[in-house]
Amino acid sequence: MHVPDGFINAPVSVAAGVVAAAAVGISLRGARRELDERTAPLAGLVAAFIFAVQMLNFPVAAGTSGHLLGGALAAILVGPYTGVLCVSVVLLMQGLLFADGGLTALGVNITVMGVVTVVVAYAIFRGLLAVLPATRRSVTVAAFTGALLSVPAAATAFTAVYAVGGTTDVAIGKVFTAMVGVHVLIGIGEAVITAATVGAVIAVRPDLVHGARGLSAPLKLRVGGELVDAPAAAPAPVAARSTRKVWITGLVTALVLAGFVSYYASASPDGLEKVAADKGIDAKVEDHAAAGSPLADYGVKDVDDARLSGGLAGVIGVGATVAVGTGIFWTVRRRRSDELTATSASAPTAG
Repeated sequence: MHVPDGFINAPVSVAAGVVAAAAVGISLRGARRELDERTAPLAGLVAAFIFAVQMLNFPVAAGTSGHLLGGALAAILVGPYTGVLCVSVVLLMQGLLFADGGLTALGVNITVMGVVTVVVAYAIFRGLLAVLPATRRSVTVAAFTGALLSVPAAATAFTAVYAVGGTTDVAIGKVFTAMVGVHVLIGIGEAVITAATVGAVIAVRPDLVHGARGLSAPLKLRVGGELVDAPAAAPAPVAARSTRKVWITGLVTALVLAGFVSYYASASPDGLEKVAADKGIDAKVEDHAAAGSPLADYGVKDVDDARLSGGLAGVIGVGATVAVGTGIFWTVRRRRSDELTATSASAPTAG
Protein backbone atom coordinates (compact mmCIF):
# COMPACT_ATOMS: atom_id res chain seq x y z
CA MET A 1 0.00 0.00 0.00
CA HIS A 2 2.94 2.32 -0.62
CA VAL A 3 1.43 5.50 -2.03
CA PRO A 4 3.62 7.00 -4.81
CA ASP A 5 4.12 10.65 -5.63
CA GLY A 6 1.27 12.16 -7.61
CA PHE A 7 -1.68 10.28 -6.10
CA ILE A 8 -2.36 12.95 -3.47
CA ASN A 9 -2.14 16.71 -4.03
CA ALA A 10 0.43 18.91 -2.32
CA PRO A 11 -1.76 20.52 0.41
CA VAL A 12 -3.08 17.19 1.66
CA SER A 13 0.39 15.62 1.41
CA VAL A 14 1.75 18.44 3.58
CA ALA A 15 -1.11 18.01 6.07
CA ALA A 16 -0.45 14.27 6.22
CA GLY A 17 3.22 15.04 6.77
CA VAL A 18 2.32 17.21 9.76
CA VAL A 19 0.16 14.42 11.19
CA ALA A 20 2.94 11.89 10.63
CA ALA A 21 5.55 14.16 12.21
CA ALA A 22 3.33 14.67 15.26
CA ALA A 23 2.75 10.92 15.56
CA VAL A 24 6.48 10.20 15.32
CA GLY A 25 7.19 12.90 17.93
CA ILE A 26 4.65 11.43 20.34
CA SER A 27 5.99 7.95 19.66
CA LEU A 28 9.56 9.03 20.41
CA ARG A 29 8.44 10.11 23.86
CA GLY A 30 6.25 7.06 24.42
CA ALA A 31 8.94 4.66 23.26
CA ARG A 32 11.18 5.76 26.14
CA ARG A 33 8.83 3.92 28.48
CA GLU A 34 8.68 0.83 26.29
CA LEU A 35 12.37 0.34 25.54
CA ASP A 36 15.02 -1.05 27.85
CA GLU A 37 18.49 -2.53 27.42
CA ARG A 38 17.07 -5.78 26.05
CA THR A 39 14.26 -4.50 23.84
CA ALA A 40 16.06 -1.55 22.20
CA PRO A 41 18.17 -3.74 19.88
CA LEU A 42 15.19 -6.05 19.33
CA ALA A 43 13.13 -3.11 18.09
CA GLY A 44 15.71 -2.51 15.37
CA LEU A 45 15.48 -6.18 14.50
CA VAL A 46 11.67 -5.96 14.27
CA ALA A 47 12.03 -3.11 11.78
CA ALA A 48 14.47 -5.15 9.70
CA PHE A 49 12.18 -8.19 9.84
CA ILE A 50 9.21 -6.13 8.63
CA PHE A 51 11.36 -4.78 5.79
CA ALA A 52 12.28 -8.33 4.78
CA VAL A 53 8.75 -9.73 4.95
CA GLN A 54 7.37 -6.79 2.96
CA MET A 55 9.47 -8.05 0.05
CA LEU A 56 7.47 -11.28 0.05
CA ASN A 57 4.38 -10.41 -1.96
CA PHE A 58 1.82 -13.22 -1.83
CA PRO A 59 -1.04 -13.76 -4.33
CA VAL A 60 -4.50 -12.84 -3.06
CA ALA A 61 -6.61 -12.76 -6.23
CA ALA A 62 -6.23 -13.02 -9.98
CA GLY A 63 -3.43 -10.67 -10.96
CA THR A 64 -3.17 -9.12 -7.49
CA SER A 65 -0.74 -9.62 -4.62
CA GLY A 66 -0.32 -8.34 -1.08
CA HIS A 67 2.40 -7.97 1.49
CA LEU A 68 2.75 -7.43 5.22
CA LEU A 69 2.14 -3.90 6.49
CA GLY A 70 3.66 -4.73 9.85
CA GLY A 71 1.96 -2.28 12.20
CA ALA A 72 0.19 -4.96 14.21
CA LEU A 73 3.29 -7.14 14.45
CA ALA A 74 5.50 -4.29 15.62
CA ALA A 75 2.99 -2.99 18.17
CA ILE A 76 2.48 -6.38 19.78
CA LEU A 77 6.16 -7.31 19.86
CA VAL A 78 7.70 -4.03 21.04
CA GLY A 79 4.79 -1.76 21.99
CA PRO A 80 2.55 0.70 20.08
CA TYR A 81 4.81 3.75 20.32
CA THR A 82 7.88 1.80 19.28
CA GLY A 83 5.76 0.07 16.64
CA VAL A 84 4.97 3.37 14.93
CA LEU A 85 8.70 4.15 14.88
CA CYS A 86 9.55 0.70 13.46
CA VAL A 87 7.18 1.08 10.51
CA SER A 88 8.33 4.68 9.97
CA VAL A 89 11.96 3.55 9.76
CA VAL A 90 11.02 0.88 7.22
CA LEU A 91 9.08 3.35 5.08
CA LEU A 92 11.92 5.87 5.23
CA MET A 93 14.50 3.31 4.11
CA GLN A 94 12.23 2.06 1.34
CA GLY A 95 11.57 5.54 0.06
CA LEU A 96 15.15 6.81 0.15
CA LEU A 97 17.04 3.70 -0.98
CA PHE A 98 14.60 1.65 -3.03
CA ALA A 99 12.26 4.27 -4.57
CA ASP A 100 9.30 2.49 -3.00
CA GLY A 101 6.64 4.88 -1.79
CA GLY A 102 6.82 8.53 -2.81
CA LEU A 103 8.95 10.98 -0.88
CA THR A 104 6.28 13.68 -1.01
CA ALA A 105 3.83 10.96 0.05
CA LEU A 106 5.98 9.81 2.99
CA GLY A 107 3.64 11.50 5.45
CA VAL A 108 0.65 9.76 3.87
CA ASN A 109 2.40 6.40 4.02
CA ILE A 110 3.47 6.79 7.65
CA THR A 111 -0.03 7.88 8.63
CA VAL A 112 -1.82 5.12 6.73
CA MET A 113 0.61 2.21 7.04
CA GLY A 114 2.16 3.08 10.38
CA VAL A 115 -0.17 5.06 12.62
CA VAL A 116 -3.54 3.65 11.51
CA THR A 117 -2.44 0.01 11.51
CA VAL A 118 -0.77 0.31 14.92
CA VAL A 119 -3.66 2.16 16.57
CA VAL A 120 -6.37 -0.12 15.19
CA ALA A 121 -4.48 -3.37 15.71
CA TYR A 122 -3.32 -2.57 19.23
CA ALA A 123 -6.73 -1.30 20.34
CA ILE A 124 -8.38 -4.51 19.12
CA PHE A 125 -5.57 -6.60 20.60
CA ARG A 126 -5.92 -5.03 24.04
CA GLY A 127 -9.71 -5.14 23.89
CA LEU A 128 -9.69 -8.87 23.20
CA LEU A 129 -7.14 -9.60 25.91
CA ALA A 130 -9.43 -7.86 28.39
CA VAL A 131 -12.15 -10.48 27.80
CA LEU A 132 -10.15 -13.57 26.84
CA PRO A 133 -8.44 -15.90 29.34
CA ALA A 134 -4.99 -14.68 30.38
CA THR A 135 -3.02 -17.21 28.35
CA ARG A 136 -0.41 -17.15 25.63
CA ARG A 137 -2.91 -18.61 23.19
CA SER A 138 -5.14 -15.61 23.78
CA VAL A 139 -2.26 -13.33 22.83
CA THR A 140 -1.88 -15.16 19.51
CA VAL A 141 -5.63 -15.06 18.81
CA ALA A 142 -5.81 -11.36 19.66
CA ALA A 143 -2.76 -10.68 17.47
CA PHE A 144 -4.42 -12.50 14.54
CA THR A 145 -7.63 -10.49 14.88
CA GLY A 146 -5.93 -7.14 15.33
CA ALA A 147 -3.71 -7.71 12.31
CA LEU A 148 -6.63 -8.93 10.20
CA LEU A 149 -8.69 -5.78 10.81
CA SER A 150 -5.80 -3.32 10.65
CA VAL A 151 -5.29 -3.80 6.91
CA PRO A 152 -8.81 -2.87 5.69
CA ALA A 153 -8.67 -0.03 8.23
CA ALA A 154 -5.56 1.27 6.47
CA ALA A 155 -7.31 0.88 3.11
CA THR A 156 -10.22 2.91 4.47
CA ALA A 157 -7.81 5.58 5.71
CA PHE A 158 -6.20 5.81 2.27
CA THR A 159 -9.63 6.19 0.69
CA ALA A 160 -10.43 9.02 3.08
CA VAL A 161 -7.16 10.78 2.24
CA TYR A 162 -7.83 10.27 -1.46
CA ALA A 163 -11.35 11.64 -1.11
CA VAL A 164 -9.88 14.90 0.20
CA GLY A 165 -6.72 15.20 -1.88
CA GLY A 166 -6.89 12.79 -4.81
CA THR A 167 -5.45 14.15 -8.06
CA THR A 168 -7.85 12.30 -10.36
CA ASP A 169 -11.61 12.41 -10.65
CA VAL A 170 -12.65 8.91 -9.62
CA ALA A 171 -15.84 8.02 -7.76
CA ILE A 172 -14.87 7.55 -4.12
CA GLY A 173 -17.44 4.78 -3.66
CA LYS A 174 -15.69 2.70 -6.30
CA VAL A 175 -12.29 3.36 -4.76
CA PHE A 176 -13.54 2.39 -1.30
CA THR A 177 -15.18 -0.82 -2.47
CA ALA A 178 -12.15 -1.92 -4.47
CA MET A 179 -9.58 -0.96 -1.81
CA VAL A 180 -11.36 -2.55 1.13
CA GLY A 181 -12.35 -5.62 -0.87
CA VAL A 182 -8.81 -6.56 -1.88
CA HIS A 183 -7.27 -5.52 1.43
CA VAL A 184 -9.61 -7.76 3.41
CA LEU A 185 -7.93 -10.62 1.55
CA ILE A 186 -4.48 -9.15 2.19
CA GLY A 187 -5.46 -8.83 5.84
CA ILE A 188 -5.79 -12.60 6.07
CA GLY A 189 -2.15 -12.96 5.04
CA GLU A 190 -1.17 -10.20 7.46
CA ALA A 191 -2.99 -11.99 10.27
CA VAL A 192 -1.36 -15.35 9.56
CA ILE A 193 2.16 -13.86 9.42
CA THR A 194 1.59 -11.78 12.55
CA ALA A 195 0.10 -14.60 14.62
CA ALA A 196 2.78 -17.06 13.50
CA THR A 197 5.61 -14.66 14.35
CA VAL A 198 4.15 -13.62 17.71
CA GLY A 199 3.46 -17.25 18.57
CA ALA A 200 7.00 -18.28 17.67
CA VAL A 201 8.55 -15.59 19.89
CA ILE A 202 6.18 -16.35 22.77
CA ALA A 203 7.15 -20.02 22.56
CA VAL A 204 10.83 -19.28 23.28
CA ARG A 205 10.92 -15.89 25.02
CA PRO A 206 7.50 -14.64 26.16
CA ASP A 207 9.24 -12.03 28.30
CA LEU A 208 10.32 -10.24 25.11
CA VAL A 209 6.77 -9.85 23.73
CA HIS A 210 5.36 -6.51 24.87
CA GLY A 211 1.79 -7.66 24.41
CA ALA A 212 2.35 -10.79 26.52
CA ARG A 213 3.79 -9.09 29.58
CA GLY A 214 2.06 -10.28 32.72
CA LEU A 215 0.55 -13.29 30.99
CA SER A 216 1.70 -16.83 31.57
CA ALA A 217 0.32 -20.32 31.26
CA PRO A 218 1.29 -22.20 34.45
CA LEU A 219 2.86 -25.60 34.10
CA LYS A 220 0.42 -28.39 35.06
CA LEU A 221 1.31 -31.55 36.96
CA ARG A 222 -0.90 -34.60 37.34
CA VAL A 223 -1.23 -35.46 41.02
CA GLY A 224 -3.60 -38.23 42.11
CA GLY A 225 -5.26 -38.17 38.70
CA GLU A 226 -5.90 -34.42 38.79
CA LEU A 227 -4.08 -31.54 37.09
CA VAL A 228 -2.68 -28.97 39.46
CA ASP A 229 -0.44 -25.92 39.00
CA ALA A 230 3.23 -26.73 39.38
CA PRO A 231 5.25 -24.67 41.87
CA ALA A 232 6.53 -21.53 40.16
CA ALA A 233 10.22 -21.63 39.43
CA ALA A 234 12.30 -18.63 40.35
CA PRO A 235 12.74 -16.54 37.19
CA ALA A 236 16.21 -15.86 35.91
CA PRO A 237 17.46 -12.35 36.60
CA VAL A 238 16.63 -9.99 33.72
CA ALA A 239 20.29 -9.18 33.15
CA ALA A 240 21.11 -12.88 32.91
CA ARG A 241 18.57 -13.58 30.19
CA SER A 242 20.53 -12.71 27.09
CA THR A 243 18.72 -11.76 23.92
CA ARG A 244 21.69 -12.67 21.72
CA LYS A 245 20.22 -15.94 20.44
CA VAL A 246 16.89 -14.32 19.62
CA TRP A 247 18.63 -11.41 17.90
CA ILE A 248 20.91 -13.63 15.82
CA THR A 249 18.08 -15.98 14.87
CA GLY A 250 15.84 -13.08 13.87
CA LEU A 251 18.54 -11.37 11.84
CA VAL A 252 19.48 -14.57 9.98
CA THR A 253 15.80 -15.20 9.26
CA ALA A 254 15.35 -11.66 7.89
CA LEU A 255 18.47 -11.99 5.71
CA VAL A 256 17.30 -15.33 4.30
CA LEU A 257 13.82 -13.99 3.57
CA ALA A 258 15.08 -10.81 1.89
CA GLY A 259 18.15 -12.31 0.22
CA PHE A 260 16.74 -15.61 -1.03
CA VAL A 261 13.03 -16.22 -0.49
CA SER A 262 12.08 -12.82 -1.94
CA TYR A 263 13.10 -14.05 -5.40
CA TYR A 264 10.04 -16.32 -5.37
CA ALA A 265 7.58 -13.61 -4.30
CA SER A 266 4.58 -12.83 -6.49
CA ALA A 267 5.33 -10.40 -9.31
CA SER A 268 1.70 -9.27 -9.56
CA PRO A 269 0.89 -5.67 -8.57
CA ASP A 270 -0.11 -5.20 -4.94
CA GLY A 271 -3.58 -4.14 -3.83
CA LEU A 272 -3.13 -0.39 -4.24
CA GLU A 273 -1.28 -0.70 -7.55
CA LYS A 274 -4.01 -2.95 -8.94
CA VAL A 275 -6.87 -0.69 -7.81
CA ALA A 276 -5.01 2.40 -9.06
CA ALA A 277 -4.53 0.87 -12.50
CA ASP A 278 -8.11 -0.42 -12.74
CA LYS A 279 -9.78 2.79 -11.52
CA GLY A 280 -7.42 5.34 -13.09
CA ILE A 281 -6.04 6.67 -9.82
CA ASP A 282 -2.53 6.47 -11.25
CA ALA A 283 -3.23 8.85 -14.15
CA LYS A 284 -1.06 11.56 -12.61
CA VAL A 285 1.56 9.44 -10.90
CA GLU A 286 5.00 11.07 -10.85
CA ASP A 287 8.47 9.62 -11.24
CA HIS A 288 10.10 8.88 -7.92
CA ALA A 289 12.75 11.36 -6.81
CA ALA A 290 15.03 8.43 -5.94
CA ALA A 291 14.43 6.56 -9.20
CA GLY A 292 18.14 6.84 -9.96
CA SER A 293 19.15 5.13 -6.73
CA PRO A 294 21.52 2.16 -7.24
CA LEU A 295 18.98 0.07 -5.29
CA ALA A 296 15.80 1.33 -6.99
CA ASP A 297 13.08 -1.29 -7.46
CA TYR A 298 14.89 -3.67 -5.09
CA GLY A 299 17.75 -4.51 -7.41
CA VAL A 300 21.41 -3.60 -7.45
CA LYS A 301 22.34 -1.42 -10.41
CA ASP A 302 24.63 -3.03 -13.02
CA VAL A 303 24.12 -6.55 -11.58
CA ASP A 304 22.52 -8.40 -14.48
CA ASP A 305 21.56 -11.62 -12.72
CA ALA A 306 18.05 -10.99 -11.38
CA ARG A 307 18.36 -13.45 -8.51
CA LEU A 308 21.68 -12.02 -7.36
CA SER A 309 20.60 -8.42 -7.87
CA GLY A 310 17.41 -8.79 -5.85
CA GLY A 311 19.10 -10.86 -3.18
CA LEU A 312 21.88 -8.34 -2.67
CA ALA A 313 19.38 -5.48 -2.52
CA GLY A 314 17.38 -7.35 0.10
CA VAL A 315 20.45 -8.07 2.23
CA ILE A 316 21.58 -4.43 1.98
CA GLY A 317 18.09 -3.27 2.92
CA VAL A 318 17.93 -5.52 5.99
CA GLY A 319 21.40 -4.40 7.08
CA ALA A 320 20.64 -0.72 6.60
CA THR A 321 17.27 -0.97 8.37
CA VAL A 322 18.60 -2.85 11.39
CA ALA A 323 21.52 -0.41 11.69
CA VAL A 324 19.41 2.74 11.43
CA GLY A 325 16.59 1.33 13.55
CA THR A 326 18.86 0.05 16.31
CA GLY A 327 20.71 3.37 16.40
CA ILE A 328 17.46 5.31 16.79
CA PHE A 329 16.08 3.01 19.48
CA TRP A 330 19.31 2.96 21.47
CA THR A 331 19.38 6.76 21.35
CA VAL A 332 15.78 6.93 22.59
CA ARG A 333 16.55 4.48 25.38
CA ARG A 334 19.77 6.26 26.38
CA ARG A 335 17.95 9.59 26.59
CA ARG A 336 15.39 8.03 28.93
CA SER A 337 18.19 6.60 31.10
CA ASP A 338 19.90 9.99 31.22
CA GLU A 339 16.64 11.65 32.31
CA LEU A 340 16.13 9.11 35.09
CA THR A 341 19.72 9.55 36.25
CA ALA A 342 19.37 13.34 36.30
CA THR A 343 16.07 13.10 38.20
CA SER A 344 17.60 10.74 40.75
CA ALA A 345 20.62 12.97 41.24
CA SER A 346 18.51 16.10 41.75
CA ALA A 347 16.06 14.47 44.20
CA PRO A 348 16.48 15.79 47.76
CA THR A 349 17.90 13.34 50.27
CA ALA A 350 16.24 12.67 53.59
CA GLY A 351 17.97 14.47 56.44
